[in-house]
Amino acid sequence: MIYDLIIRDARLRNRAAKVDIGIAKGSIQKIAKKITERGRKVIPAGGNLVTESFVNPHLHLDKVYTLERQDSTALESYHGGTMGAAMKAIERAALVKNTYDERWILKNVRRALRLAARFGNTHIRAFADVDSKAKLIGVKALLKAREEFKGVVDIQVVAFPQDGVVREPGTTDLIRKAMDLGADVVGGIPWIEFTAADERRHIDEMLEIAKAHDADVSMLVDDAGDSGLRTLEMLAVRAVEEGRTGRCLAHHARAMSLYPEPYFRKICALLERAGMGVITDPHTGPLHARAKELIAEGVLVALGQDDIADAYYPFGRNNMLEVGFLAAHMLWMTTRPEIEKIYDMITVDAARAMNLERFALEVGSPAHCVVLDAKSVYDALWRHEAPLHVISHGNLVDIESLCA
Repeated sequence: MIYDLIIRDARLRNRAAKVDIGIAKGSIQKIAKKITERGRKVIPAGGNLVTESFVNPHLHLDKVYTLERQDSTALESYHGGTMGAAMKAIERAALVKNTYDERWILKNVRRALRLAARFGNTHIRAFADVDSKAKLIGVKALLKAREEFKGVVDIQVVAFPQDGVVREPGTTDLIRKAMDLGADVVGGIPWIEFTAADERRHIDEMLEIAKAHDADVSMLVDDAGDSGLRTLEMLAVRAVEEGRTGRCLAHHARAMSLYPEPYFRKICALLERAGMGVITDPHTGPLHARAKELIAEGVLVALGQDDIADAYYPFGRNNMLEVGFLAAHMLWMTTRPEIEKIYDMITVDAARAMNLERFALEVGSPAHCVVLDAKSVYDALWRHEAPLHVISHGNLVDIESLCA
């Protein structure tokens, strides 16, 4: 057999001895101490760590690099104190959508996706605002980028009603149109509505659209410093009732850090029943989901970039090793086993959250992997540098040409 690509002298997370990895027809065909067959391309790993590529299940891709178009008032509200002014931050951040234009959005998106490729981030769940101001402009830009970067960085486009559904009349119809255009995932942010009844309506209308398109759901829930928020519970309950087990994903859930202990334990049990993972982005706000305790209770937890240089977060490089490095500090996951878990949260666990099939680096799986400039997960997170090589869909990504 002639392989399309052979990675030689690779160190794996779960093996003591170094191995060769044979890739053909887009998938991993062989992992062995020595592959004697020929390869059209051969990469010397030099004893460095080779793992699954990185996965980012939460990025507001239509807003990347928009911070320069705004002042700092939204950042001050979102990051201030215990996030009591989070709703005000969203209202202030929405002003940028008055000047939305597909041309500059697409330019920014391309810049962010080139960085994603450089840092080995091959799969992204990307949110695009859909409302009376953004209309379908961001969705159309992301759909174009999805096609441009297909096979290098795979994008799941989320039609996201950032400013609400009930409080933004006409948004539900726009979400339907976005899904008809080809968006992959139905978004939601029910906590932003004014009443509990409106929150339930928000969830119900988005779930109805998702069911009609057989689509997954990603909702930002309880994303403020209010221990009384209950939209995480609402979404989980409806996921169970509607038979959407494993098809709904909760993002942020920052109010969880303020939940009373008995209620938190009930939520853990409910999340497990709903098969609902939680995406946390602790570097983008002073509150965050109780990741370590969720993991201990058997709940799937993954990390997201969330934002890149926008009204909610001033930094970001689409570098999930950097995200993991920051999370290790903010979640106090600093022991060796916890550091290994952090790495799962930006690779295999994030892939599970996005319902990516067979993502683990094993024979028969699609070949999405990185050759790191590091001998261990600990070293990789510590230095959070770009991989030496990135393989997506079995192909070696030509980073220099892509980023030229």
